Amino acid sequence: MTGTEATVDAVVLTMNDRPDEFPRAMASLLAQKGVDLRVVVVGNGVVPDHVPAGVRTVALAENTGIPQGRNAGADALAGPDAGEFVFFFDNDAVLPTTDTLARLVDEARRHPEAAYLQPRIADPDTGVTVRRWVPRLGAGDPMRPGTVTVMAEGVVLVRRADYDRAGGWPGHFFLYHEGLDLSWRIWDLGRTGWYAPDITVHHPATNPARHALYFRLVARNRVWVAYRRLPAPLIPLYLAAWTLLTVARTRSRAGLATWFAGLREGLRGGHGERRPMSWTTVWRLTRAGRPPIV
Repeated sequence: MTGTEATVDAVVLTMNDRPDEFPRAMASLLAQKGVDLRVVVVGNGVVPDHVPAGVRTVALAENTGIPQGRNAGADALAGPDAGEFVFFFDNDAVLPTTDTLARLVDEARRHPEAAYLQPRIADPDTGVTVRRWVPRLGAGDPMRPGTVTVMAEGVVLVRRADYDRAGGWPGHFFLYHEGLDLSWRIWDLGRTGWYAPDITVHHPATNPARHALYFRLVARNRVWVAYRRLPAPLIPLYLAAWTLLTVARTRSRAGLATWFAGLREGLRGGHGERRPMSWTTVWRLTRAGRPPIV
């Protein structure tokens, strides 16, 4: 370690259900050079196993969901010795080179206006970057760098100061759209995000709809994000746009029925705090290529 190395706190979640992927993810993380790294593994409803020596663990009594698990990990490494950055890392991802984190930090140094840095996520077998991993509307070219307004939550580097000011992840979301909520709060602080596609992280290109809760939580959390973060006149526009897009894209009638059930659940409440973004933030997001109605 040298005095110029950035301090990075890495948070990894586990449910002890990936006995092959988890050790590979941890080995690639602990092999990183050029950063001062601390790692915590959070067991979501389990006591973490297969944890390398020297890695801190947190065991949650129940599965609180991904965003709250990430909050627990970041909180475990908070305090006077907290790192300059927090790195959230899925337990089935792999950092393909030992300088991946150091390169992300270098990008952060080059873009001090950016609160979070997003690498390009690619399937390790095909090299394909699926659309949902490209944090912009125009996802046709995953190799185009630039300012972005959303994030792919599973592999992202966030400045600790900005993460703390934004209040962390919305823990009660359980799964899906927590990155949209966090990124909009970050933008409302006057900050931005940056996509660095020349820095690659491997992650299997699985279908999110494999989760039984997918359609319900995706719809519910869309409503919650809208009610939490949007100025009142934009809420019906945002929800109408996503309803039309979902109807056009969803081929499963059962899935669509579940999506509408989730929409109704969200409309009944439960979104938590309402802290809408300013109209200045709406304009900044629009200028950056993603007006907050799509």
